Amino acid sequence: MTSRELKAELRNERLALRDDIALEDRITKGLAMAETGGERITFAPGSVISGFLPIRSEADIRPLMDRLRRRGARLCVPVILDKETIAFREFSAETPLVSSGFGTVGPGPEAAVLDPDIMLVPLSAFDRTGHRIGYGAGYYDRAIERLWQKGLDPQLIGIAFDCQEVPSVPAEPHDVRLDAILTESGYSIFSPEIE
Repeated sequence: MTSRELKAELRNERLALRDDIALEDRITKGLAMAETGGERITFAPGSVISGFLPIRSEADIRPLMDRLRRRGARLCVPVILDKETIAFREFSAETPLVSSGFGTVGPGPEAAVLDPDIMLVPLSAFDRTGHRIGYGAGYYDRAIERLWQKGLDPQLIGIAFDCQEVPSVPAEPHDVRLDAILTESGYSIFSPEIE
């Protein structure tokens, strides 16, 4: 089995487990993430943090984003611009949302486009070395590459449920490692640069 095939198998397996979490349990787990991450994620006031608005069975991190905003973060969320590109548009509770493709919503084109200092990254699967499997379209990998080309190096924090952990992700040279992971059971740091 190739690395790509193994990733697809792990992605499907872990997303099925995530889909099986009852809605009430997902809400409880999302609130646990807000409690832990709201205190443990460190940043300077005014830092730009990208979150996301949940689709399918993703964790609802809006309570976490609200806690980070109250601590001084400037928030943004991804919007799909085309089949290759996402941009991060400024977001607040008052921001009008529009359809942005693939079942997602986000701020409209009138919202400012921001470069995140910290990215809260949705994913399909992760391991304890910081490797992740995304959804397969490569949006985040390309967005991170564009930020690097600008000389920026955002902190990457994966957002997942415990059931999405796998023993090992088949990492490839182009794969971008997470600096940390936030699940309902805690916040684990992989990068020595994070306190």
